[in-house]
Amino acid sequence: MLSRRFFISAAAAALAAPAALANAPKTSLRPLGRAATGLGAQAGATPVNPTRSLKALLARSGLSGQVACAVAEVKTGQELESHAGEDALPPASVAKALTALYALDSLGANYRFTTGVLAAGTVSGGVLKGDLILAGGGDPMLNTDHLAQLAAALKKAGIREVRGAFKVWDGALPRVQTIDKGQPDHVGYSPAVAGIALNFNRVHFEWKRAGNSWSINMDARTTKYRPEVSMARMKVANRALPVYTYADRNGTDSWTVASQALGKGGSRWLPVRRPADYAGDVFRTMARAHGIKLKAAKRISSLPTATVIAQHHSPPLDMMLKAMLKFSNNLMAEMIGMTATAKRGKRPKGLKESAAEMSRWVRIKYGVNSVKMVDHSGLGEASRVAPHAMLKVLVAAYKAGSLKPLLKSFPMRDANGRVLKNHPIKVAAKTGTLNFVSGLGGFLTTSSGTVLAFTIFAADTKARARISRAERERPEGARSWNKRAKRLQQQLIERWGQSYGT
Repeated sequence: MLSRRFFISAAAAALAAPAALANAPKTSLRPLGRAATGLGAQAGATPVNPTRSLKALLARSGLSGQVACAVAEVKTGQELESHAGEDALPPASVAKALTALYALDSLGANYRFTTGVLAAGTVSGGVLKGDLILAGGGDPMLNTDHLAQLAAALKKAGIREVRGAFKVWDGALPRVQTIDKGQPDHVGYSPAVAGIALNFNRVHFEWKRAGNSWSINMDARTTKYRPEVSMARMKVANRALPVYTYADRNGTDSWTVASQALGKGGSRWLPVRRPADYAGDVFRTMARAHGIKLKAAKRISSLPTATVIAQHHSPPLDMMLKAMLKFSNNLMAEMIGMTATAKRGKRPKGLKESAAEMSRWVRIKYGVNSVKMVDHSGLGEASRVAPHAMLKVLVAAYKAGSLKPLLKSFPMRDANGRVLKNHPIKVAAKTGTLNFVSGLGGFLTTSSGTVLAFTIFAADTKARARISRAERERPEGARSWNKRAKRLQQQLIERWGQSYGT
């Protein structure tokens, strides 16, 4: 069983907001939560008139760019209404629903990822005469607490000294420096991907005012531990902009931050670009706490013959997918998606190749053509999905009973953004949000119990193309555009719920 404590710890680490401010963040010991993305979460939602034409409703939304949508009855699969249903638009994080189905089909609901500590040599009198290996198994939810448990298990196994090297194997998955190269270097939602990950491949940066300077700390914290790291370093630079710079220098993630952006103090999670070094750094600290001194970690690509000393197993896949969809964690989607591809006997070279295999699987499994993904998370803006294609997937997934239990429930809200507890329409769906891109796909249950599958995609790709890389966190006009898109989503849900509720 997955403990409540585990969910709290994982959820806290997962909540790194893609809409975080471009300047230094507010004081926080954890990543900031996502902005509200519930249906109609903003005030001023316009009441829906189901007799108004769909075209007129879309025109009144005030959205620039394109809107495409479709709705169908799940029992028969009959499409009830659509607009531009064959137009393929960026799905954003709605794509994670496809990844969840792909993973379930490839790996199975009970699949668990395994992280191991291995001995390549002989153990005699508590001394390992050989190398110690931390072997990643593609677990995207591995955290510092788990490495502490593995270090304790190493001591319990009787090993007090390691004569050989300390190595970290990350070859279970290909190495990718960042999920989306178009994102700013410092955003936590686009970290590196590899066969080992720790704390969602994010390092915690905290600063406090100390006289005329600042006290700086870089650590791999959880609620229980706060081990400092040496593989990521921060330097305060006397400038106003850019707020952050990154460089890979001498095997370290080297950051600078603008002094004029820091204020009195604060914190944020920064992405890790060297996952094996990060995990090795933290495990070395945890082993030292048990009196076991290890040499500096060395990353290896191939796994030698070795004996298992200790293992950590992830929760079952279905529970991980539920967390992935709830918190829309990009790293989880990419690592799980690539593991699914590898399981199918087609070891990917990177995200694009793995996503292409998933797209091929969708076409064969569901008989649709308008699904072309470049990653498994939806962060890459070049991905395209048509509402008709997504709708067909949703109808089939509902009949199979595999997706709806994993989706988050979204409350309906009034014009002031207050939750309507007794609203007759119930919604379970996956949201997707990028700058000038908004998506929603899932299921709605009407007051009469009729279940409808729906997909809504909106995108202003021209406005998005004008955004510079440095402005990707919060470009001008994106927030108001996305609010209008979410208002339209609620209006469409209410329209369909009222029109087809009998």
